[in-house]
Amino acid sequence: MCAADNSTGAASYASAPAVAPNQESSMSAEPLAPATGDSPDDAAGREPHSPTEAESGGSGSGSGGSVWVGLRPLVLRLHFYAGVLVAPFLLVAAATGLLYAGSFQAEKLVYAHELRVPVGDRELPISQQVAAARKAHSEGEISAVRPSPWDGATTRVLLSGVKGVDPDHTLAVFVDPYTGKVRGALEQYGSTGALPLRTWIDEFHRDLHLGQTGRLYSELAASWLWVIALGGVVLWLSRRRKKRTLRSLALPDHAATGRKRTMSFHGAVGLWVALGLLFLSATGLTWSTYAGANVEDLRTALGQTTPTVSAAVGSGGEHAGHHMGSGSMPGMDMGDTGEAAGHPSDVGLDTVLKAARAKDLDNPVEITPPAEPGSAYVVSQIQRSWPEKQDSVAIDPATGEVTDIQRFADYPVLAKLSRWGIDLHTGNLFGLVNQIALAALALALVLLIVWGYRMWWQRGRASAFGRPIPRGAWRRVPLYVLFPLAATTAVIGYYLPLLGIPLAAFLAVDIAVGEIARRRGAAAAA
Repeated sequence: MCAADNSTGAASYASAPAVAPNQESSMSAEPLAPATGDSPDDAAGREPHSPTEAESGGSGSGSGGSVWVGLRPLVLRLHFYAGVLVAPFLLVAAATGLLYAGSFQAEKLVYAHELRVPVGDRELPISQQVAAARKAHSEGEISAVRPSPWDGATTRVLLSGVKGVDPDHTLAVFVDPYTGKVRGALEQYGSTGALPLRTWIDEFHRDLHLGQTGRLYSELAASWLWVIALGGVVLWLSRRRKKRTLRSLALPDHAATGRKRTMSFHGAVGLWVALGLLFLSATGLTWSTYAGANVEDLRTALGQTTPTVSAAVGSGGEHAGHHMGSGSMPGMDMGDTGEAAGHPSDVGLDTVLKAARAKDLDNPVEITPPAEPGSAYVVSQIQRSWPEKQDSVAIDPATGEVTDIQRFADYPVLAKLSRWGIDLHTGNLFGLVNQIALAALALALVLLIVWGYRMWWQRGRASAFGRPIPRGAWRRVPLYVLFPLAATTAVIGYYLPLLGIPLAAFLAVDIAVGEIARRRGAAAAA
């Protein structure tokens, strides 16, 4: 997140390339000069630049202050090299996230014809609206129906199994609830009802349109973002200043010049957005491929999974556990009367919706027809702007009676937090305010990365990039701190494999490069 020391040049999101052996050797022998524009305080605050210097520069390993004296160069080096690995991935994630934050409002403009209609005097029964949709689009099966959620909004009839539509998507047929006129049909993805524009941007942000393999990029970024952010905060707050004030930490120094000025913007802005970056990292990991699976396993072990309403009816108990709103299960086909084809005892959509309203399931809702004989209709609230509206009920198609009900208030704590976290990350929880905040976070992250690269350049000599932080920092860390830290890192790396594997690879390469440099140095001395 932010740079730390004012001498070696604070590590940044963006850092240096791999170090050649001869370059590493020269770094061990020669301290870096302060960058142009740095003050004498900056030079005085330099870290030692060789293992020998690092070992002799401490104040003894017994005092509490010496723990940070040993840890700081290690954190600085990790912060620096994490930028080498992650900055490009973070930049892509931030840029595509910025696009996604604006996609909600863009969607309303681009698809205004399908989404909005003039407000009429009275809405038609939902069964008539569905019949109009089926008359215009008879292909596929009805997987769900979303009645008009507010005045002037269209009803969506969702069809699955339509030729030419992605199997993971549905075809949303938009119906004027006042006239029954079909306004158009578009592919829809996900429980939030994303239409083609937002779906394209969403998939670009999530996997760069490269499928499952592409998801590794976003998981890598999320796995390292919190490490870089926390490291940057610690380094920024621990700067050596004679007159360190809250203002100097939280506000950029406009009077400074050169690298010091860049660092002040990088550090101050990073401090302001640190909590937001930690949140994006944590919530992004919850539905990532590998770390997300570990999170789901943990929630299952703790009994904190998201409950679902049972759609079993009577003798159909073996079908309990129907998952709401999947959009991919085969649905019953509705005729003009709203009854399921082949099931004359079906009470129809109008009765089902009325029964759900009686249980306080107000708009917006989604009606999922019985998946198979012996199962019920499921009516679920799909509010995302503040997900207290997440109740769902199961309704017997033969009698219209509610057979099961699931209230959001009864969700386990982690299930609620997961719901809120995901909706906040995706810009749904607080609507436009949420989307503006996400856009600001994404823009801040882009600026932090740019400033990081700029500091790296300014720290160098003769318009060259600055040298990386030298190795050997771990030797200054007391063993009683180093061993628990290594064990904790190993555990975290196991559960966050796209943090652990790259870190292990970096250590292996770093050790190999160091050994090569040592042998070359020994050969040159001989």
